Amino acid sequence: MVGTFRPRRLASAALLGALALGLAACGGEYPNSTFNHTTDFNADIDALWDKLLFWGTIVFIGVEAALVYTIFRFRQRAGAGKPKQVHGNTALEITWTAIPAVILIFIAIPTVRTIFKTQAKAAPDALQVEVIGHQWWWEFKYPQLGITTANELYLPNGRTVSFQLKTIDVLHSFWIPQLGGKRDLISNRTNYLWFTPNADLPSSAWNGFCAEFCGPSHANMRFRVFTVTPQEFEQWAAHQKQNAIFPAAVPAPALPTGTAAASGAAAGATPVVLASNTGAQPATPAPAADVQPAVPVWTFPKEKVEGEFKHIIPTAKLPTTISFDESLLAQGDAERGRDKYSKSTCIGCHAIGGTPFNMANIGPNLTHVGSRYTIGAGLYPNDAKHLAYWIKSAGHMKPGSLMPTMGKGLTDPVRKNVVNVGGLTDADIADIVAYLQALK
Repeated sequence: MVGTFRPRRLASAALLGALALGLAACGGEYPNSTFNHTTDFNADIDALWDKLLFWGTIVFIGVEAALVYTIFRFRQRAGAGKPKQVHGNTALEITWTAIPAVILIFIAIPTVRTIFKTQAKAAPDALQVEVIGHQWWWEFKYPQLGITTANELYLPNGRTVSFQLKTIDVLHSFWIPQLGGKRDLISNRTNYLWFTPNADLPSSAWNGFCAEFCGPSHANMRFRVFTVTPQEFEQWAAHQKQNAIFPAAVPAPALPTGTAAASGAAAGATPVVLASNTGAQPATPAPAADVQPAVPVWTFPKEKVEGEFKHIIPTAKLPTTISFDESLLAQGDAERGRDKYSKSTCIGCHAIGGTPFNMANIGPNLTHVGSRYTIGAGLYPNDAKHLAYWIKSAGHMKPGSLMPTMGKGLTDPVRKNVVNVGGLTDADIADIVAYLQALK
């Protein structure tokens, strides 16, 4: 049977395809796109992608044009005889072998050049960052600065950053789409990755992900990246280097009226007592001029995050399987919370700099946890309500979480045990929340 050419049907199919393509392009700017030039790594990869797309498009157009020409030129026609059998054409075979070989040369040279460039060692003066993957959170260490933090990464613009990628359990993959990278974390091996955020890049916030399936909370293993000016990075680093100070300052006790000291206070003297990091009793009040103030807290401005970088704000919803008396949060006492925290099982997993009883490194470092934007590896905002639910039962908040349930009377969704001995009431948790949020 002889086929018939139906241009109307072909035109309808082409129009439908063009409409679908047009609708797909109307989604607006994608916040996690890799097609930008924010770092040298991204620029190199994007340039290579453009070359591959260019030559691939030429090959596609050439092959499809030859195919369409052949279909229409040699299609069966009514009354036509049997076509002549052709057993080979040496010139044609040499041509279609030589053309792809030449195109492959144009593809191979920039590909190999980019591979060697991105796999080379980082500059000797690069900022060193050790990235450690856990199920299911990220640990970041700055060995040159003596800083350890979790799930939030600060990088200075204009300076090369060299990442040492490790995992303590299963395979993970470190990926910041808008800055470049995506490199695996492999057990018993250290991988390396480096790039330089553009010096003229404005202070910005980005999403980071785990790009290698690593268990039930793989999709919830996120982190935040803040690229800031060198001056802002120095401010952040200076704050992060210091131990947790709680409370930051305690006013001197009230003095009886009529005393010389009280008269001095009335005249404008403001003695301040800095509390010890270790929980010891405050030292003898010292003159205000002798007190060395703590380095001020500096983090990426919250108003800028909420105004310009809403795509990094967590959107996860609280589970309905657990409840918490949120009215208690207004009554939480940080001083009581510190005492309860130091007597709980929390100290067996977390470290808080400056407190000798908090030296564990199983869970995230909590030294400045109150200044972070998220908890649960980027899954929830770091506010009192979400932190309370997280402490009560992280397993209900995040599938497979290795943090044990702390709420008294609850059943741990991972271990299946009922928490009684050592469990925390909602009032206990409210106090601990107040303490942790005070650790700026």
